Amino acid sequence: MFKKGSKLYAIITGVCPKCHEESMYINKNPYALSQLFEMHERCSKCHTKYKIEPSFFYGSMYVSYGVGIAFAVAAFVISYFILGSTLTVGFISIVSVMLIFYPIIVRISRNIWINLFMSYDKSKGKS
Repeated sequence: MFKKGSKLYAIITGVCPKCHEESMYINKNPYALSQLFEMHERCSKCHTKYKIEPSFFYGSMYVSYGVGIAFAVAAFVISYFILGSTLTVGFISIVSVMLIFYPIIVRISRNIWINLFMSYDKSKGKS
């Protein structure tokens, strides 16, 4: 399920959706905030163009909303139901998790968005 050739692999690792050989991002570390949105224009291995059209990744904002809700719900469930905290602490945990994981949410959302439009091609990637 989480191996090269699967959508989940491409989404979690942020590699080229066609060949799964190279990171789409100039800096793999999402916490390098000054380079959070900087991507290679094309994959150096299979030459896939990442920005299919101008403003292509604006659509990832819709995905980001859903991913952010998932993180917030997980934070609240863990804080309130599992750890037994108060509603105030539950709210603080939601805000804290959203701030801490913002760069990861952005990257995962972009990865999901591009993987909706592109699929792995065995002929382009080495197995």
